[in-house]
Amino acid sequence: MSRKSVMPATFEPSMSTSRQPLGPSLADTLPSINFGFDELRDRMAKFTAKFDAFIEQGRKRVLEERNQFRMNVAELQEDQRMKKKDIEILQLKTNTYQQTMAKEAAETREMQQAIASLTEQRDKQAAMRDALKEQIAATQREIDARLAAQRAHAAQLEAQARYNVPELDFWVTNLCMRIEGAGAEDRLKFVYTHIDERNWEREAWFELSMSGKDYDVRHCRPKLEREKVEKVLDRVNETRELVVLLKGMRELFVEAMKS
Repeated sequence: MSRKSVMPATFEPSMSTSRQPLGPSLADTLPSINFGFDELRDRMAKFTAKFDAFIEQGRKRVLEERNQFRMNVAELQEDQRMKKKDIEILQLKTNTYQQTMAKEAAETREMQQAIASLTEQRDKQAAMRDALKEQIAATQREIDARLAAQRAHAAQLEAQARYNVPELDFWVTNLCMRIEGAGAEDRLKFVYTHIDERNWEREAWFELSMSGKDYDVRHCRPKLEREKVEKVLDRVNETRELVVLLKGMRELFVEAMKS
């Protein structure tokens, strides 16, 4: 197949210049567009600077907040440690207080027991004191009664002695005796002679006690049988005559000398 050669059309200036003008072109009628690249670039630079400053400020704030958080955590830990230490101190004080309270309670119980014991002792001593007072009062009454009886007996003896003075002198002479003091107000010593046929100067004596209601012989030389002396005293206390005692005691001494 043979190719036909195509010849391009030749631009002829005479043809274009010969055309009539059609008016302003469409490109000339479009509005001019000013994209403001410089202003946009400037605004972008300012935004970038502000954004970088914001990021830097945020970073600093985050760092500061982190440091502050760490400080707060450290303070909280320190507070927690101090609180724990305070709790331990309070627990120790509580234990000490409880021990003190227990000790005081024990001491209180001991004091109460001691007070109860002392109260019991006081009551016993008070009862004993009252009993002793009653005994003392009874003893005092008995003493007063005995003193009254002794005074009455002494008065009776004194009256009897005044009545029997002549008779007593008679028996002193006839019984070969003398009367001496025995070292006490309520005692008399009667000394006999002419009792021993082998020695008329040999003496025999006895002490008469008048402290009680009845006569009583406390001591004598030579010694006599107490039973025989009691028989003589019974007759004397029954008759209340002293001469019975003087004669009876001389007879006992004579009998003792012979034996």
